[in-house]
Amino acid sequence: MASATGVPTTTSPPTTSTTGRLGGRWIDDWRPEDVEFWEQGGKQVARRNLFFSVFSEHIGFSIWSLWSVMVLFLPEPLFGIDPAGKFLLTTLPTALGAFVRLPYTFAVAKFGGRNWTIVSAALLLIPTIATAVVLEPGVSFTTLLVVSCLAGVGGGNFASSMTNINAFYPTRLKGWALGLNAGGGNLGVPVIQLVGLLVLATVGVEHPRVVLVVYIPFIVIAAVGAALLMDNLTTAANQQRAMRDATRDAHTWIMSFLYIGTFGSFIGFGFAFGQVLQNQFTDDFATPLAAASLTWLGPLLGSLIRPLGGSLADRFGGARITFYNFVAMAGGASIVLTASQVESLPLFLVGFVLLFVFSGVGNGSTYKMIPAIFRTKAQLEVAAGGDTVVADRRALQMSGALIGIAGAVGAFGGVLVNLAFRQSFLSSGSGDGAYIAFIAFYAVCFVLTWAVYLRPGAPMAGV
Repeated sequence: MASATGVPTTTSPPTTSTTGRLGGRWIDDWRPEDVEFWEQGGKQVARRNLFFSVFSEHIGFSIWSLWSVMVLFLPEPLFGIDPAGKFLLTTLPTALGAFVRLPYTFAVAKFGGRNWTIVSAALLLIPTIATAVVLEPGVSFTTLLVVSCLAGVGGGNFASSMTNINAFYPTRLKGWALGLNAGGGNLGVPVIQLVGLLVLATVGVEHPRVVLVVYIPFIVIAAVGAALLMDNLTTAANQQRAMRDATRDAHTWIMSFLYIGTFGSFIGFGFAFGQVLQNQFTDDFATPLAAASLTWLGPLLGSLIRPLGGSLADRFGGARITFYNFVAMAGGASIVLTASQVESLPLFLVGFVLLFVFSGVGNGSTYKMIPAIFRTKAQLEVAAGGDTVVADRRALQMSGALIGIAGAVGAFGGVLVNLAFRQSFLSSGSGDGAYIAFIAFYAVCFVLTWAVYLRPGAPMAGV
């Protein structure tokens, strides 16, 4: 038996064709749930695509979080930007990154995962070069706001990358694969902060362009690597109504809300942590170098542990790991609040590191829940007499749609984190109001997780 393009549909290894849409290499027969197919060659193809997906997403995250580093190169005497203005410079790219995640998700289906990775990587040159052109004393604050917004294109890479990799891996390995893909991408946040620290320590605050010069070659490598070594999947095409159908599913909005608490916390804290340290403990972090020396630690640990969250979810269930993780995040935020009130820097750092770590675990476990929800629905459809192939295809399409929506809504959580800090410091001179809000939000999240996905008798219990 053969497909329309002549590719065998037996358990033979996957092959590529050049007869697909829009050019490039297309794999027309892809069945990762078939164990024999997977072992005979599918696994190697998936790993190759995963590697370059991680690399491109990693660079995207670095450019998205570029302004968390650039604000450290904007001393107030030279640029005239106060702390509230700097929080705004990190908030705007977060917002644009959240917004573009929706179209980036469906660009994979429209253009192919390989093809869109090339385009999305190349687009990172725009904010990088624009920042290098305008960043000098005397530039207007409005110009900096516009240019900082451009860095938001880096946030879109996550959604398209996750949607693409979701289609390559079987359900039993999705938690691990999506966790590794996202964790490797998330590492872009601490890596660019470490690059910024190195630049501050060697050539000083007067040379922010060095950071940008470092990244331009890697952007080019990401685009060229995707062109040479990635593949498009014909089976990853979404129905035109997939987004509309996903928005009508209650689980879309529940998972998006939970993702605000995990990824929204990670990216929001990653963007704001350096400024929080400088504002909360002014005497200890009087220079940009002092703040930069610590800002990378939390995002690094949160990124590295994300695959563990997916792996634990594969083993014990995504809902169970997510529930306990939100309890732990509430505990971490409580430690930060206590440290702020007693002005203990060591305790403050411990609490924030815990927040980063558990946000990383939760990122992995929540994304494992998404395909599990629709896989469960597909099994229920088949049990009721539905067609297995149709049900599985719809589960894949709906998972991809939900990944895009949850990724976009979750990223807006980063906007809310930065706005909460900005308002808290403006009104009280400390972040206490923001920490209280975080504790309350995490409490709502763990109650919601239990009620919908763990409560005995719930339709989706145990996903």
